Amino acid sequence: MTQKLRVTVWNEYRHEKESDIVREAYPQGIHTAIGEGLGENVEVAYATLDDPEHGLSEELLNRTDVLIWWGHKAHDEVQDYIVDRVQQRVLHGMGLIVLHSGHFSKVFKRLMGTGCDLKWREADEKERIWVVAPNHPIVEGVGEYIELEAEEMYGEHFDIPAPDELIMVSWFEGGEVFRSGCTFSRGQGKIFYFRPGHETYRTYYNEQIRRVIRNAAHWAAPTTREYPKYGNHQPLEAIKGRGHA
Repeated sequence: MTQKLRVTVWNEYRHEKESDIVREAYPQGIHTAIGEGLGENVEVAYATLDDPEHGLSEELLNRTDVLIWWGHKAHDEVQDYIVDRVQQRVLHGMGLIVLHSGHFSKVFKRLMGTGCDLKWREADEKERIWVVAPNHPIVEGVGEYIELEAEEMYGEHFDIPAPDELIMVSWFEGGEVFRSGCTFSRGQGKIFYFRPGHETYRTYYNEQIRRVIRNAAHWAAPTTREYPKYGNHQPLEAIKGRGHA
């Protein structure tokens, strides 16, 4: 039997507790809506900001294949030792999917090494997310574009390193564009940033958005390749007739 993909969905889970509008959109929390969209053959765990260790114990992370991250208003409350822990797991092969305003999370900024800032506007704007890499597995089963009738606008310039792959680009009703689906590799880990998902909109119930996240989770799954060996190393061949050290 094939082992299920082990995905942990992390969410601040603050907006849903504090806002009637967000609670109406996501009565069981944004994390639950994301997890329910991952489909079969996925073992889902949930973690939130106010859990002990933000829900990200070493034990949980060590058995997580892919971590999905949603944060917005409390980035600064994430403890640095947890950021260190997540970073090391990504470098050792855990996949990471960063959603929407997670672009400003400590975890994403640490892994990108840039400010990760952008333009934004909340105005109920139509968003078209155009697929620009149609042969990529992350967009398998997705049409030429995904159309969302109302979303928060993110606009360029997006202060990130040049992506390894640009998968999707968004156009907004107000005229801006945005690199909304980007992949990166860090160490042994694969990272996917996906833009849509403002907390007041039911975006994570959209079947095409769910398909992208589901595809991305499988794409980001760790390989079985052994972690590289670093540090001092004995020569493989004799050096100038001296043999091995």
